[in-house]
Amino acid sequence: MTTMLELDDVHTYYGHIHALKGITISVNEGEIVTLIGSNGAGKSTTLKTISGLLGPRNGEVRLQGKRISGQPAHKVAEMGVAQSPEGRRVFPRMSVIENLRMGAFVHGHVRQEDLDRVFDLFPRLKERINQHAGTLSGGEQQMLAIGRALMAHPRLLLLDEPSMGLAPILVEQIFRIVQDINAQGTTVLLVEQNALMALAIAHRGYVMQTGEIVLSDEAHALMRDEGVRKAYLGEE
Repeated sequence: MTTMLELDDVHTYYGHIHALKGITISVNEGEIVTLIGSNGAGKSTTLKTISGLLGPRNGEVRLQGKRISGQPAHKVAEMGVAQSPEGRRVFPRMSVIENLRMGAFVHGHVRQEDLDRVFDLFPRLKERINQHAGTLSGGEQQMLAIGRALMAHPRLLLLDEPSMGLAPILVEQIFRIVQDINAQGTTVLLVEQNALMALAIAHRGYVMQTGEIVLSDEAHALMRDEGVRKAYLGEE
């Protein structure tokens, strides 16, 4: 199995705050891998370190064997990594189509096949193609954020809390679409507080606590783990 992403003993800091304390993870090509953990565990910091928004002080991040740590975010995007950020962060005064075009900046032009793929996955966006993003519902904005990332035609898609603030029925819809994206050939690293849903669709998972990986296993094994069930699945 080909390794898509590797983090090797990565240490990331915010000033003097040691946010990631030597984490080592891998994501194989074609997988959905999830990072679960409580607020402040370092999950979003991990994604920012991968995408180049933060630079690790020690350790390496590699994409298909090539070192990408230390590269600026736009270079990492050009190499095939796209991120749908926490909180969606769509451009509210721009239309749906304008937001999607922003996602295609790494190519310098909009590829029709990427646009068709987004509209196949998210028909609601096609219905609202000229609507300002700020007037969309929370679920629609999440669809737009993921669609915008897909416009870069990534090899690796980073998803940061896609279920945040959504009604349960929309959460199920978003996670089904994540499975569809993966089935179409895109490798996914999913950061998610809804551990039950994340583990239900993932192949493997890592559990983070205070900047460290404390447990890793196949997703179905983590769902059966007593400590994980008590800490993250709401079971006594």
